[in-house]
Amino acid sequence: MTLLEPYNMPFAVALGLMLVLFVIQLLGFLDIDFDLDTDADAEVSAGPVEGLLTLLGLGRIPLTVWLVIFLLFFAGIGVSLQDFAASLTGNPLDAWLAGLIAGGAAVPVTGVLARPVGRILPKDETSAVSTDTLLGRRARITEGVARSGSPARAKVRDVHGQSHFVMVEPHETASEFHAGDEIVLVRRENNTFFATALAERRLSPLN
Repeated sequence: MTLLEPYNMPFAVALGLMLVLFVIQLLGFLDIDFDLDTDADAEVSAGPVEGLLTLLGLGRIPLTVWLVIFLLFFAGIGVSLQDFAASLTGNPLDAWLAGLIAGGAAVPVTGVLARPVGRILPKDETSAVSTDTLLGRRARITEGVARSGSPARAKVRDVHGQSHFVMVEPHETASEFHAGDEIVLVRRENNTFFATALAERRLSPLN
C-alpha cells in the first residue's frame, strides 16, 4: 500500500502541507499565534469556546506549530487506519471516511502533545515590551464600565501579538466605555491608561 494511492491521497496532501509549514516555521517567515489569553488573568472571562480550544492545545503553541503536529498525526493515523482496514477486510476505507476518522483522532492527540511542546519551545526574548509602547494601540473593554475615576478592564495586544490586560478610564471625563467597546490608548498615569473611543480616531486594525 503506497502513500500516493487514491485512498491515501488526503494523507499525502497533509504530509506535503506539513512539510511546507514546517519549513516556513523553521525559517521564521510565519509566526501566527492563536492567542486565547490562557493566563491567570484571562480565566475569568474565557468563554466555553475558548476553553475548548485551549483544551485542544490552541493558544499554548503558535498556530503553525499546532498545524504541523496535527497534520503529522492526521497522516500517520490515516495511513495506519487504511493499512489496518486493508488487512482486516481486504480493502481500504473510502478516503473521505478514513480522513474523517483520522481527523477526529488527531485533534485530541495534538491537544495532549501541545502542552509539553509549548514548554520546550524557545521563547522569543524580544517579546517583552515597555508598558508605554501600548500607547496608541487599539484595545477592547472586556468587563465593567469605564468612567472618569472608575477604570474598567481592557485587553490590548502589543507589537508582538502578546495580550495585556490594563485598567482604562476615558480620556474625556464625560465619556464612558462598556464591555465590548473598542478604544485607543492615548496616555498613561501610573497603572491606569486613558483612552478615546475608536470612532474618534482611525488607526490600523486591532492585532
